[in-house]
Amino acid sequence: MREATAAPTGQERMLGEDELIVTKTDLRGVITYANPVFLRMSALTAAEAIGSPHNVIRHPDMPRCVFKLLWDTIGRGDELFAYVVNLARDGAHYWVLAHVTPSFDARGARVGYHSNRRRPDRPAVAAVTGLYARLRAEERRHGRPQEAIEASTRLLERELAEQGRTYDEFFWSLTGAVTA
Repeated sequence: MREATAAPTGQERMLGEDELIVTKTDLRGVITYANPVFLRMSALTAAEAIGSPHNVIRHPDMPRCVFKLLWDTIGRGDELFAYVVNLARDGAHYWVLAHVTPSFDARGARVGYHSNRRRPDRPAVAAVTGLYARLRAEERRHGRPQEAIEASTRLLERELAEQGRTYDEFFWSLTGAVTA
């Protein structure tokens, strides 16, 4: 399992307006496909990316509870949209609007996951940054990783309840899109 070795540099890399990052993983989250845009943005070669866990690009500013929400959601066979900051191998970071879905075979069995990421709206990034900072602060208050995830998950659920929104409603409110 390869881990990101770079420390964040504060250098931000931006996706082009019409660019799309595409990756596919197996059921464990190991990358099985990465398009050229992913390779460029992550500063990884195809040989470094394929066979690595997708969390090779996890930025330390991402709250763990967001990934728990992701895995819980796609594990049920549902799709998830989220704003994510990733860490490239060279220490640069880049924000994405991620759409992650399960992939199924012809018999309907889940065989992996597919993720498309595009350039997010900057106001949405600004809005989610504050929430992520609160979630990370809550995680830092707990010594054990599982306790940290549980505590930040409770904080996320509490904040959403105070807004009277589900996670999906919160997400779509940031994008300005209307939910179905």
